[in-house]
Parts: sequence; C-alpha cells; structure tokens
Amino acid sequence: MATGAQVSAGPAGSGAPEGRKPPERTSPARRLRPAEIPLFVVAFLLPPRLTPARVKHDRRYRTLDKYRFVCGFLLLPLAIYAVFVVSPFVQAFYYSLTDWTGYSADFTFVGLENYERLLDDSDFWASLTNSLTFLVLAPALTLGLGLFFAFMLQAGGRRARGEAISGVRGAKFYKIVYFFPQVISVAIIGVVWAAVYDPITGPLNEAFRAVGLDGLAQNWLADPDLALWSVLFVLCWSFIGFYVVLFSAAMGSVPKDIYEAALLDGAGRTVTFFRVTLPLIGDSVRTGWIYMGIQALDAFAIVHIMTINKGGPGNSTLVTPVYLYKKAFESAQAGYATAIGVVLLLVTMAFAAIMMLVGRRERIEY
Repeated sequence: MATGAQVSAGPAGSGAPEGRKPPERTSPARRLRPAEIPLFVVAFLLPPRLTPARVKHDRRYRTLDKYRFVCGFLLLPLAIYAVFVVSPFVQAFYYSLTDWTGYSADFTFVGLENYERLLDDSDFWASLTNSLTFLVLAPALTLGLGLFFAFMLQAGGRRARGEAISGVRGAKFYKIVYFFPQVISVAIIGVVWAAVYDPITGPLNEAFRAVGLDGLAQNWLADPDLALWSVLFVLCWSFIGFYVVLFSAAMGSVPKDIYEAALLDGAGRTVTFFRVTLPLIGDSVRTGWIYMGIQALDAFAIVHIMTINKGGPGNSTLVTPVYLYKKAFESAQAGYATAIGVVLLLVTMAFAAIMMLVGRRERIEY
C-alpha cells in the first residue's frame, strides 16, 4: 500500500511525473495600487505614442490598451445610438408621467395617473383589440400567401429538362407585378382603395352588379362588421409582394441537389415544401413574421386615410397608433398619448421577444 511519502516522492516535491517538466505558471496580474491609478488613467486617455515609458511595458497596460482599442471603435456609434434612439424613449416615458398638452412648455408631474386612466378607457381597449387582431391575422395571411406564391414562382412549373425544379412560366414578370405595391406610397394605396370600396361609384360594387351579384355589393367601410376586414385586406395586399420577393430569394439560395434528392425519394411538391423548403428558409420566415407584425401594429396611414372619422364607424377600425394621434393632436393630451405610446412599445417588444424565443432553433447549414 503506497504511503503519502511514496506518492509525493519526486523532483523537489513538485508532484509532476518523473522526466516531465512541470508546466510554467504565470503569475497573476497585480492589482493597481492607489498611487498607480492616476498614472494608468492618464495612459488610458493619452495616445499610445505619448504613453509614459513607466507604464508602456507593464503587462497591465496591454490589457488596458486592448479595452481602449475596443472602446475607441464603439464610443461614437454608441453615443449616436444613445442620443437618437435611446433618449427619445426615455423622454417619452418621462412625458407619459405628466399632464403635458403638447402645445405649451408647461406641464405637471402626475406620476402613474395616465396609466391608471388607460385601465378604464374603453376606446383604448377597443383600439388595442383591433391592433392585436391585426397582429395575429396580418402576418399569418401575408406570409402564408407570400410563401405560396414564392414557391409557385420557384417550383410550381413544369419540370424542365436537366432541372430539379422550375417556376411557373413568366415567373420574373409575376415577381415585378407582385412587388409593384411596394413602390407606391401608402397614402396613395389608402386613397385608391377607399375609392375602390366606395358603395356607389366604387368599381368593386360595380363589378358585382355587372355580373348579377347585386347581393354582394356592400357598404364596405361604413359597415362596422365589414370595415375592419376591408382594411385588413388592403394591409395584407400592400405587403404580400415584398414577402414574395423575399421568400423567392431565400428559396433560390437552396441548392438544387437537395431538391433532386427529394425527387429521387419520391417527394411531391407538398412534401418538398413542408419537409425541405420551409425548414431551410426558416430564418427568413421568422424575420418576416417579426417585421410584418410590427407593420401590422402600426397600420396608421391606411386606417387614418381609408376609414370614416379615422377609425370608424364607431371604433370598429380604430387602432392604437391612430388613437394615440387623436389624443395628441386633436385632444391636446400629449402626456396621455405618450402613455399609450409606451404601452404600444411594450406590446411590440413583447411580440418580438416571443417570436425570437418561439422561432429559436439550430441553424441549418447547407
């Protein structure tokens, strides 16, 4: 039985196996003494060529120089981001705690009174309900149709000789047609579709009457049961083209070998889409879902231009950004409006965080 003396026998009692040089140990960096701190602070602020020789060859200075190099690159972008992005949010939260009218420099700090008022505001809850309806339905419809059209443009046509997949005939032309609404101003889209929905002179009802379907002619934007769905249709229509082009580009980057392998295994178009295409472009779909959700939570311009009394009839199409606008610029309640804006910001951030967590998965390399 080995004793402790036998185990520890070795060169100089180091415990290392015989014949092997023990690893060289590095001495930990010494902490700065109070008298050295001013010298290192000056070395951090001065350019390297002006660094005192007493500090320049110190190991601790090399660590300091590394952090100075990183801070030098990040300082200006972070300062710009803090001034132009972070500070407006801080200011908005501060003004949400006041009774500021927005038309004078005078206001009083009221604490959380505006947020307590939101809890009993039926108009606010109606607007938030409509915004959440858009948040759920608009991305699902827009991205669903965008994926369908993009897959048709990439793999919906007859299989050409020598190609694993091919799009429908005239795919390039259809991409331009789909993308066309993206080059039109949102204001023009709102005006045009308001005219299309016109119950008397609008071409939509005229088309129904022309084919004998008079019963389908409706007062689209004046009926509380139809107005929200009419606006939702325009919102989806205006963004589908963008996602068709986005998903077409993502599908085009998938190697053809993968499709050929799927075809050899006997996979049809439906199986190929759900088992091959959709998983491989999952990152693009998740990004598009977040982007479209934020656009659906906005929906200010279309609702403001198209609907009766900017959110009517009643509150049937009122969304939170439009309600915020009304309180800020029509009711002179800027403090209350910023409280609404803070709530909308929290909803947007919660949506983005949930989608990031739900869509998180290992990246597929191909």
